Amino acid sequence: MALGDIALCARAMVMIGASPVSSFDEDCAEAEIARLLYPTIRDGMLASYPWRFAARGAWLARLATANDGRDPGDGSALFALPRDFIRLLSLENEGGKITRFELRDRAVLCAGETAHLSYVARLAEGSFPPWFDLALIARLAAEFCLPLTESSARAEYLFKRSEEQFREARLADAQQSTPHAIDDFSLISARG
Repeated sequence: MALGDIALCARAMVMIGASPVSSFDEDCAEAEIARLLYPTIRDGMLASYPWRFAARGAWLARLATANDGRDPGDGSALFALPRDFIRLLSLENEGGKITRFELRDRAVLCAGETAHLSYVARLAEGSFPPWFDLALIARLAAEFCLPLTESSARAEYLFKRSEEQFREARLADAQQSTPHAIDDFSLISARG
């Protein structure tokens, strides 16, 4: 079952014993805290690991000049980042990996005429896999706990629990593809 932003926050509220919200626009402390904290926590969780389910790739559009109006003048070009960009995973062009680049506002500066970006994207909540939902709910509960319950001991417990859920989510995500094989390793070859 795909969960939306409100459903994720409501489940986190239930975990701390608070009243679940049905809208961010409700006139209550729970809704205000969820509205203020949820987007940042969601984006932070997405940015914290190179999630396979959120990985995307795109050829970037070249911008005419740098954001500050100056032309870099060293053969570098400025490329616009996608709107759903959260975290850069790699940058390549036809010649291979681009190792020198600089993120600037909503663009990336690098040498070359073209740039292909591999990145973590901001996705609709309904596309999150169950293991990420669980980790996000646990993190939301930990973050919501102190402002709603003023219990630092409970908040500390929930943060530890959210770290465990995060590790489990990373493991589940890592198992979604075939592991990289070691094809040529000199110590194995030396065994004969």
